[in-house]
Amino acid sequence: MFLSLSLVLFSCSLLDAASSRKKTLVLLENLSIKDTHSVFLDDLKARGYQLTFKMADDSNLALSKYGEYLYSNLIVFAPSVEEFGGSIDLNAITDFIDNGGGNVLVAASSDVGDILRDLGMEVGLELDERGTSVIDHLNYDVKDEGGHTLIAVDGASLINAPLIVGEKSSTPCLYRGLGMVADQENPLVLDIMTGTTTSYSYFPNEKIEEYPHAVGKSTLLIAGLQARNNARVVFSGSIDFFSNELFAVSVQKATQGSREFDQSGNRQLASALTQWVFREKGVLRVGEVNHHLVGESKPPSAYTVEDQVRYEIQIEERVGGEWVPFKGNDVQMEFFRIDPFVRTTLKRTPNGKLYFVEFKLPDVYGVFQFKVEYKRIGYTNLFSTTQMSVRPFEHTQYERFIPSAFPYYASAFSMMIGLFLFSIVFLHYKDTSKTKKD
Repeated sequence: MFLSLSLVLFSCSLLDAASSRKKTLVLLENLSIKDTHSVFLDDLKARGYQLTFKMADDSNLALSKYGEYLYSNLIVFAPSVEEFGGSIDLNAITDFIDNGGGNVLVAASSDVGDILRDLGMEVGLELDERGTSVIDHLNYDVKDEGGHTLIAVDGASLINAPLIVGEKSSTPCLYRGLGMVADQENPLVLDIMTGTTTSYSYFPNEKIEEYPHAVGKSTLLIAGLQARNNARVVFSGSIDFFSNELFAVSVQKATQGSREFDQSGNRQLASALTQWVFREKGVLRVGEVNHHLVGESKPPSAYTVEDQVRYEIQIEERVGGEWVPFKGNDVQMEFFRIDPFVRTTLKRTPNGKLYFVEFKLPDVYGVFQFKVEYKRIGYTNLFSTTQMSVRPFEHTQYERFIPSAFPYYASAFSMMIGLFLFSIVFLHYKDTSKTKKD
């Protein structure tokens, strides 16, 4: 009876945890966005997300209450808003990312407001001026109205990371919005979708009199960031990218001989992006960690130099809401003091549940760590350390005769034998010749 009750309570706690990860606040510029972007929002609801819709200037807005965050995810579909209502401001959103580990999806437009420009700067992105658009005179869609701002983006412009963008297809995506530039000093920014070599960001109806803000492949259309606490942010320069119009419309580049596609790739890419940014994909965790001498099952109080050691670690990935064994083949372990003395790639057990390695400890004693640090694009940062002491040999453990010292042993014994023979000859030698005296 007690065991059954415990299982029920444990199952309820897991359901509550999964449910809390789905709580999402959606800030809207106007209520019509719920209609113009209904397909995107319905896709989220179908995946179990609990969407709470609020106007961006609502005076009762709040991300936290009594020190606890009310949501795990934030969607900002208010591109031209100048400031948010209630207690939500730039500091509140950055704290939501840094301290709450929250995930944020932001969609801007050519009519971008200052608050989104400031938020972009906080995550390492510089948005172009209000009124600008990304222009491409070679890769625009046939339905473009003459400004060449409705761009058809091929899969070659997407980041090579299936966890973030899904499997690349030949169907282009449609983009209409402003351009961004990444801060080169921020290594956490991901160039998810970039422009082509012929794209640039400028005012569509003005003559170019100065160098554009973004040119060529440095023009970012969609960018992402994974913070050091594994919170994720996706910044799109186009809110139209998620609209029903661009989800369902056909795509064909204006260049001669281009193929026509019945439907754009926007919906497929938007689904992959939200799965990544809201941490449905690419989430890793460390399970059980063990280390011991080869042939034993428990770790000693301290290892001895040159021991044969086996290290085991369980790494799991969340797939479809369940934790399954991770199937990477490039996980490494470092046996670390101040610097790594051993760095080796871990192997997987036949059942795939554990990573392991057997290695010989170096002939150096001190306090060491078994360290696993796994950082790959699309995955959460994985870090595990286990500390253990390594002592030198005891006086009874040293070899009595060291093979490398055999020449010295031979030299010593040869000297002893030589001295013994010399002593015998010297003591028993008798000179029989007689000296004559004058």
